[in-house]
Amino acid sequence: MEKVFQFLAGHPNVALATVEDGRPKARVFQIMKQDGKRLYFATSAGKAVYRQLRKDPHVEILTWDDDISVRISGVAAFDVPDGVQAEIYAGNAILQRLYPSYDSMEYFSVAIQDCDYYDLRPTPLVLEHHRLTAASE
Repeated sequence: MEKVFQFLAGHPNVALATVEDGRPKARVFQIMKQDGKRLYFATSAGKAVYRQLRKDPHVEILTWDDDISVRISGVAAFDVPDGVQAEIYAGNAILQRLYPSYDSMEYFSVAIQDCDYYDLRPTPLVLEHHRLTAASE
């Protein structure tokens, strides 16, 4: 799993898929913070993604570069501590430009439940599936 975490740390721009009316909805997001098996994100309460996550918190996340990809599934949680919210906001110039303060946004985290690591460079290919513990961890 360590190579998965290292890959995620170097590739914070991801496709995040939610569900709306039984259909997938994908968009580009940025991992704002990574803490072990938990990934943190920020959004606005006025966006469709926020409403979708509140209604059905199940997500899939995909990132890739060259011939390596990582796919993650998990459940979004909105219980991000105030200090982590402030840290995320302080460390991201784009958020500071778009939003007047850290508390004018919504923050959520995703605990990695399942993870697939694909490396198409070697022969044979590397295809690893990792099932992690419950989202509450």
